[in-house]
Amino acid sequence: MKPSHQLVALHTILAKEIRRFARIWMQTILPSAITVALYFLIMGKFIGSRIGNVDGYTYIEFIAPGLIMMGIISNSYANSVSSFYSSKFQRHIEEMLVSPMPNYIIVLGFVLGGMARGLIVGVAVTLTALFFTRLEIQSVTLVVVTSILTAALFSTAGLINGIFAKSFDDTSIVPTFVLTPLTYLGGIFFSISMLPDFWYKASQLNPILYMVNSFRMGILGVSDVDLTVAMSVIIGLLAALFMTSLYLLNKGIGIRN
Repeated sequence: MKPSHQLVALHTILAKEIRRFARIWMQTILPSAITVALYFLIMGKFIGSRIGNVDGYTYIEFIAPGLIMMGIISNSYANSVSSFYSSKFQRHIEEMLVSPMPNYIIVLGFVLGGMARGLIVGVAVTLTALFFTRLEIQSVTLVVVTSILTAALFSTAGLINGIFAKSFDDTSIVPTFVLTPLTYLGGIFFSISMLPDFWYKASQLNPILYMVNSFRMGILGVSDVDLTVAMSVIIGLLAALFMTSLYLLNKGIGIRN
């Protein structure tokens, strides 16, 4: 398949993915903005006023980057897992697999679709945050890079979940029992420097901690982790998950049976 044809195929998958979540934006984009508004209202305004400053910032300023990242993570994951499982359920993934299109184009198409939704939600959540607090970005480059890498990582993770899923119930198991706990324990609502020694060390095993703190470094200029380590963790996990998803697709795991 010629490179120009591969680009057409990639564009087609991506366009389909974007149209898929854009036409039901009241279910895919709006709820995240409303949820974050409630977080800001309850955690930031009501509870935050009693907590005081964290790392030199008001509590509502401190949690803002984490809430934006939470929207990116959950929506990137949700889009890929639901979209790929729907493709299996409706059996049109088989048509894609028997076409001359390389499998890595299929993976890229679904991953980019999940990234698009995650990043759009990230922008929507950021605009919502501006109604409650100020966001003086310290490094635009770090904010953009962290957002893109995180969206790509969880979009790929969602794709893998979609490959293994055998029912619609299976698409919600990982988000409910793995992704949500990791997200809430990933330093969104607190600094790990506030934790006891055991939990401080245990929290460093949570990959979401590195994404939240990299993003917080880009916006506030403060972080609980070393930036080099954080970037290494994010890029390493992304590479591992992408290769895993490509391997699964090449082997037909979760599709042939």
